[in-house]
Amino acid sequence: MTGRAKRKPKSIQESGTGNGELKKARTDESKAVPLSKVDSELRDETVRLYKLQMPEDLYHFWDFCEELCADNPCGALKDTLGLQLVGPFDILAGAHKNSKNPQPNFHLHWRYIYDPPEFQTILQGSEDSQHHIGYYRDTPDSLPVFVGENEAKKGCTITQMGDNLFAAVLLYLLKKRKERGSKKAEGVALDSLEAKLRDRAETLGLSLEQRTKGMKQRDKKVVTKTFHGAGIVVPVDKNDVGYRELPETDAGLKKICKAIAEARNDEERIKAFGPLQEMITFVQFANDECDYGMGYELGIDLFCYGSHYFHKVIKQLLPMAYSLLKRNLFGEILEAHLSSRSHDNLDQLSAH
Repeated sequence: MTGRAKRKPKSIQESGTGNGELKKARTDESKAVPLSKVDSELRDETVRLYKLQMPEDLYHFWDFCEELCADNPCGALKDTLGLQLVGPFDILAGAHKNSKNPQPNFHLHWRYIYDPPEFQTILQGSEDSQHHIGYYRDTPDSLPVFVGENEAKKGCTITQMGDNLFAAVLLYLLKKRKERGSKKAEGVALDSLEAKLRDRAETLGLSLEQRTKGMKQRDKKVVTKTFHGAGIVVPVDKNDVGYRELPETDAGLKKICKAIAEARNDEERIKAFGPLQEMITFVQFANDECDYGMGYELGIDLFCYGSHYFHKVIKQLLPMAYSLLKRNLFGEILEAHLSSRSHDNLDQLSAH
């Protein structure tokens, strides 16, 4: 690892990607979707507790599940797909009013071990693999750019599943059907649910594609995929100021992380930290020159690696990156998560 990291050349990295553009693009795309039946009081409560704007498809999906099972909308997909509505749906269901935890932190509500601050869980799947589906936002003040899924017991990868909940659940249903084969009773239930999902999405004018036009446009603004694969977006100006590459490949960085995490003793670990310390110095240079994306990338990669040995460095890198990028809420979410990061106790409404 020699020399200072370089900015990406313009041919690879598109320029002029301010945060506002993303917000505008996503809003324009959703303009045609009519309002759901969810009243303004419940919407305001959801936004107040999460400090995040929710997309209209969330509320439409709640209407849809209420029609499927009026007594228990949160469990409407449990029998057919093994999916439970969680997160903001708990607020729509009023579950937060009966919380056994006197001070629930909604930033940690169903936040799995590898979920970066950009990811917000809305559906819980298999407990064995810790499968869950959620919204992914590039900035805390914009609407989600896509719906993704992760299996926390298997790793940090976030897979894109369309830009709304109807698309994500349909894609999940199609995958389930393939896995289960032709069990007749289950097949009938899946066919019925598929028809209802397609019909409602068509009525609302929502895309059922796994990768929509808007998502493909976002791909052009992604400066790097990061370990989780969903990519990060930072504003890059016409002079390519905003992001510079890490002086290590993903494979090289993982090798450095492995040496640190699996060191046999403290002496070995301190030595293994050397290359990472050098990268942190490069990040400080990059921040001084307004290339805030470099520290953001390194912080996210270390977070995704998952070892507690990196928590101190992550706290050094990521809150600073979020602050410089004016994404302070993500910094708050990160710090809360690092203070209680685990595979267990994910339901903030249960007794803690």
